[in-house]
Amino acid sequence: MPRLGIFLWAALPLILAAAAIALVVTMQARATATREVAALELQLLSAKRAELKNYISIARTAFGAIYGNALPDDDVAKTEVKQLLAAMLYGQDGYFFVFDYDGTNLVAPRQTQLINENWLGLEDSQGTAITQEFIELARSGGGYHTHLWWKPTTGEEAEMVSYVIGLQDWRWAVGTGIFIDDIRATVAAARAETEAEVRQTFLYIGAITLAALLMVFASGLMLNLRERRLADAKLKALTQRVFDTQEEERGRVARELHDSISQILVGARYTLELARRRIAKGDARAGESLDKGIGTLSGAIQEVRRISRDLRPGVLDDLGLGPALQALMDEFGNRTGIKTEFETVVFRNRLDPEAKIALYRIAQEALTNVERHADASTVQLFLRGHKNGAVLRVQDDGHGFAPQRSGGQGLGLRNMQERIDKLDGTLRILSSKSGTLIEAEVPLSHMLPPESKSQESA
Repeated sequence: MPRLGIFLWAALPLILAAAAIALVVTMQARATATREVAALELQLLSAKRAELKNYISIARTAFGAIYGNALPDDDVAKTEVKQLLAAMLYGQDGYFFVFDYDGTNLVAPRQTQLINENWLGLEDSQGTAITQEFIELARSGGGYHTHLWWKPTTGEEAEMVSYVIGLQDWRWAVGTGIFIDDIRATVAAARAETEAEVRQTFLYIGAITLAALLMVFASGLMLNLRERRLADAKLKALTQRVFDTQEEERGRVARELHDSISQILVGARYTLELARRRIAKGDARAGESLDKGIGTLSGAIQEVRRISRDLRPGVLDDLGLGPALQALMDEFGNRTGIKTEFETVVFRNRLDPEAKIALYRIAQEALTNVERHADASTVQLFLRGHKNGAVLRVQDDGHGFAPQRSGGQGLGLRNMQERIDKLDGTLRILSSKSGTLIEAEVPLSHMLPPESKSQESA
C-alpha cells in the first residue's frame, strides 16, 4: 500500500493537468457551439419571417383591387375577399386567417370550427395572448407574433410564428403563420451534434490520460495483485459467513416459532373452540375452557417476548450491558436447568454501543454453544472493567472441545472472533475435558468518559 500511495501522489499532477485541459477545451467548445447554434437559429427564423412577409404580399396583391375599390360596408367585397383568402392554401399546414377587431374569426380554412366565433381572450397553453395580440399588431400596421397554435396535420399544439397586417377600413386583422417546430428540431439536432463532438473530445482527453495513468499504475498494480487476491478471498469468505449467520438465525427463529409459538397457538385454538361449543350447549365448564385458552395465549405472548428479546434485548439499550447479561443468564438457567452464576464489577468507564452489543452477542453465542454441545451443569459469566478496557469471561464445566478443529468450521466461534476483531480487541478460547473458558477483551478506545461514580454502563 505505501508503494500505491507513492504512485497516486506521482499521478496527481497528471490527473489535475488533464482535468484542467478537459475543462478549458469543453468550455471553449461549448461557447463556440452556442454562438454557432444561436446564429443558425436566427438565420432560420429570419428566413421564415421573410417567407411569411412574402405570403402576405402575395395575398395582398390578390385582394388589393377588391379592397381598394370597396367601401367600409361593402359586404359583397368582404365576402369575395374572404373566399379568396380561404382558397389560398399552401403546404400541408399553411393558410390565411382573418379576425375582425372585435375578436371574431372570419377565415380559417383548415380549422373551420373557429369561424364566426369570438376568440378575443384566446391564449395558448403557456398563457400567451393570441387574438388580442393579432388585433394590436393589425391596428399598429402589422408585425410578427410567436405563440403556440394547433397544427392541422397533427391536431396538437406546436410553436408558430405569425405575421399580421391590418385592413383598417374593414377593421380586419389578416395574417398567416408558419410552424417552426422543424427549426427547433434542426437547432436541437445541431446542438446535440455539437455536444456529441464535445463529449468525444473529452473522451479523447480522458483516453490519453487513462493510458498515461495505466502506465503509471501498472507496476503498482502488479506489486499489489497478490494482496488484492487475498483480500477478495477474505471478503468472499466473510460474505459467505454473513449469509450463513443470517440463515442460521432465520432457522433458529423459525424453529422457535414452530416448536413453541405454533404449538401453543394450536392448543389455544382447540381450547377456545371447545369453549365455544360448551357455550353453545350451555355447559357450565365453558368459563373453565376460556380461562385455559386465555392462559395459553398468555404463554404465547411470553414466548414472543422471549424471541424478541433474543433478537434485540430492550434492556440492553435501556439499562446497559450488566442488566442485559443478568437477564440473559436468568432466562438461560430457567430454560435449560443449568446452574448459572453471574458477577459484574461496577466501573466508571462506559462502553460505547458497538462494544456493548458485541459483548452481549459473544455471551449469547457462548451460552448457545454450552446448551447445544457442552453438557455442562454450571455456567459462570463475569464482566468487569480495568485500566486497559473491559473483559467478558464465560466459563462452563462441560466436556470441552478442540478449538483448533472447530475454529475453521464453527460458525459461532467465527462470529465471536469477527465481532471482537472489529473492535480491535482480543478473544481467548481455552478448552479441556473439564470445561471451556471464553474470554473477550475490549480495548480502552471503546470506553466512553465516566458520567458519574455510581453509574455503570455496561
